[in-house]
Formats: sequence, C-alpha cells, structure tokens
Amino acid sequence: MSMRKIYREIARKNGVSVKDVKRDMQAAIAAAYQNPPKDGGIISAYQRQVPRKGEIPTPEEFIRYAAGKVRESV
Repeated sequence: MSMRKIYREIARKNGVSVKDVKRDMQAAIAAAYQNPPKDGGIISAYQRQVPRKGEIPTPEEFIRYAAGKVRESV
C-alpha cells in the first residue's frame, strides 16, 4: 500500500483531511522523541533504530520502519 493510500484511509476513517493526519502524526512523533520516558534509555535505544534524515523521523520514515518490523515478525 502506498503512503498516499495510507494517509487517505486514515483521514477517511477519522473524518479529517490528509493534511491533518500528517500534521498530527508528525506532532506525535516529535513529542515522543523530544520527551522520552525515563526508562533507563530503552525507548531511546529503539528510537535510534529508526532510519531518518533529520533528528526526528517524518511520518513516512516511521511508517516504513514500522512496516518493515511487522513484516519481519510474520
């Protein structure tokens, strides 16, 4: 499934625009990276595994990584 279809499906199911979906996903990812829980670094270690160009992954980078992990576990 393409990223475009993923966004459209999420937007449709939630009655919002694709732009809203992307914005909210980026905000959630940024919040997770900027305020990790105090868990001894476990979450931070997982976050470092996500391939990204910048400091914080884009929704597309995160979805590609997560989809790959799901495929590995099947």
